[in-house]
Amino acid sequence: MIVTKSSRSTKSSKTTKSSEPKRRQLRFAFGARQRELLGLMLITLSVLSMLALLGITSGSSLSDWWSGALRWIFGWGAYVVAIVIGIMGLGIFRIALGARLQILWRATIGLEIAFIFILASVHALSLDVDLWKLFQDRAGGGVIGWALSSVAAGIIGRIATGIVFALLALIAASVALKIPWSLWLSKLSARLQTASPPPDRSSNASSDVAAPIRPVLGEDVVPAKAVTIKPTRIDQAPITATQLPLKVMKPVVGPAKTIEPKIEPPLKIEPAKLKIVRERIMPALDLLEQHTVSTIEQQEIDRKSQVIEQTLKQFGLEAEVVNTAQGPAVTQFQVAPGYIDRPGPDGLARKQKVRVGQISSLANDLALALAAHSLRIEAPVPGKSYVGIEVPNDKIAMVGLRGVLESEDFKKIGEPLAFALGRDVSGVAIAADLASMPHVLIAGTTGSGKSVCINAIIMSLIMNNTPEELRMVMIDPKMVELIRFNGLPHLYGKVESDMDRIVNVLRWLAREMDSRYKKFAEVSARHVNDYNATMTEQGGERLPYIAVLVDELSDLMMSAPVEIEKTISRIAQMARATGIHLVIATQRPSTDVVTGLIKANFPARISFAVASNVDSRVILDSVGAETLLGKGDMLFLSPTANAPLRVQGCYVGEREVDGVVKFWRDRYADEKPEPAPWEMSNVSRLAEIASASPGAAKMENDDEVLLAKAIELVKRQRSASASMLQRKMRLGYPKAAYLIDRMEEMGIIGPAVEAGRSRNVLVNPIEDGEDWG
Repeated sequence: MIVTKSSRSTKSSKTTKSSEPKRRQLRFAFGARQRELLGLMLITLSVLSMLALLGITSGSSLSDWWSGALRWIFGWGAYVVAIVIGIMGLGIFRIALGARLQILWRATIGLEIAFIFILASVHALSLDVDLWKLFQDRAGGGVIGWALSSVAAGIIGRIATGIVFALLALIAASVALKIPWSLWLSKLSARLQTASPPPDRSSNASSDVAAPIRPVLGEDVVPAKAVTIKPTRIDQAPITATQLPLKVMKPVVGPAKTIEPKIEPPLKIEPAKLKIVRERIMPALDLLEQHTVSTIEQQEIDRKSQVIEQTLKQFGLEAEVVNTAQGPAVTQFQVAPGYIDRPGPDGLARKQKVRVGQISSLANDLALALAAHSLRIEAPVPGKSYVGIEVPNDKIAMVGLRGVLESEDFKKIGEPLAFALGRDVSGVAIAADLASMPHVLIAGTTGSGKSVCINAIIMSLIMNNTPEELRMVMIDPKMVELIRFNGLPHLYGKVESDMDRIVNVLRWLAREMDSRYKKFAEVSARHVNDYNATMTEQGGERLPYIAVLVDELSDLMMSAPVEIEKTISRIAQMARATGIHLVIATQRPSTDVVTGLIKANFPARISFAVASNVDSRVILDSVGAETLLGKGDMLFLSPTANAPLRVQGCYVGEREVDGVVKFWRDRYADEKPEPAPWEMSNVSRLAEIASASPGAAKMENDDEVLLAKAIELVKRQRSASASMLQRKMRLGYPKAAYLIDRMEEMGIIGPAVEAGRSRNVLVNPIEDGEDWG
């Protein structure tokens, strides 16, 4: 909206007139209780309807009219309608009390269609009464059943009509309730086969008994016998396996004694693990709360516009506020620089345009005139011919995740890894695609909104991806923010908070990245999407995206700075094509945490409020983050943008997180949680490294390769000391002492007994020619 001087002067003249104070209107606040009242009304209506249909309240004109209307529409189905009304009221009442109920629209619509077909079938199969007379008597299927059955009966006959509508009702109910008829039939047939009597084998049995036992040494094999393994879940088909042959030891006849036949027990056959094929159902947006956006009165906007123009004029700068854009946290006043008279070389006054730098230098003076806590000037706004002066609103509006997910801007992205960020200074929804970034670095002081931003990214991803499409790795050294996501089917293992385990997690990610590149090379694929398309055509297993979320990088850098920096940088450099993406947050954006190597591999960055312009330069390469308001106010630097964009981040409450996580837990409750892929014992992993080829060993961390070789040496020598490792492996003392400490932590060697003496080896030795491990 364009604000002109004339419009402001008119409005200001109206405000000068004295007006009487408005009286507060008396009103009743039913909004907080409207759901409870609606639920109670529906329950009461259900009870009264049932009493009227049963004739208990007959004699009342209203009761008779209501029961007659129900019978006229639904016939005998009026009783079902009365019960459904009560169920709806009970559900609304539970929602009002805080329960989270999800409406399954597919099941609801399918059951409604099945109910209509049942009314038609019942009306057609009432053979002793005419269809029209049955409708007049308020029986059968009511007007719905009469209308459908009368049309179909004239074409295919009355009995056929009843059967057809009954089958249609069964099909609609099967689709709505997802009834697995094929599995039930296969299960029934398996039970019938089990219950059938076995064939007569009396002749064979008698011949076997009569046959003498031959005194021959050796083994005979009993023929294999087919068995049926019962499924462990109703969605598994019976598995037919073949028992391994039983080894029967023939008796040996000797001079002193005869050895009886010995039958070895058969090996136990585990049922094959079948992958459950699930329908792709996403959580409903009703699990997220709807937030309303508050607006500022036009009178206040006009006042601030006048203050900005007058302040600039006092410093000799002509400028005009040509437009305003109101956002959730700030209002951007779009100022067009004017012209001022300046004497030229010849002494004549000439008009010169006000320089943008002159307006930017007056940021503190404008903040003082507007009584604002802080003020940010965007000079100029990218792609526009004006300067943006962003003034904080008196009250920061809440930006809900649901509103951004429902926006057209989010739907236009159309990518599986799209996530919601918030709304800009104009109130426009802002979203981004994690796959195109491909990694995000987040920084900001404590309480500025980093953890809430990570929660919003996680919620956006799990609202649009199943665990088969997306897996997550969560690292939370603070052990506070991400713990609530434990049990999420998308999550590998659990949220990791132990520093020793976190290092193993990052190492596994590097190995997984290398493994995926090998798989790509086998099918000549360049990207994870190309590989998945090939696997879909060939019927192979698809690879899911992996999103790695780290809530605090500074704690990791303090514990193992060299290894953490090296591993994160390597993953960030190479993991884009493999579908592995990093989202890392830190509250200390200093150069020793956000090193140049890490920063170079994270083109997408989000900065919340920071302490100084030095921290702003570290994370954004420019100033501006030190003037942010906090509480979700951020600057988003996209890889394709020249300047950061100011955004008010989405807020995600605990109830929203718990509701979505509970949805996925309930949906995958029949699956046993699998251990995290990195939860392999250190000794087994080091054995793999030691037995691997030199080329493969180079892909691992150097310390891990040295540790594997040191363990092998210690197990062969049956002694362990730093000096021995120095001699045998040609190492310096710090590295040898480090390997000794690592082996002690792993339980391979004992503690130090006495200075200068070797340590005890606690594991079994390795003989010559024996494999390591």
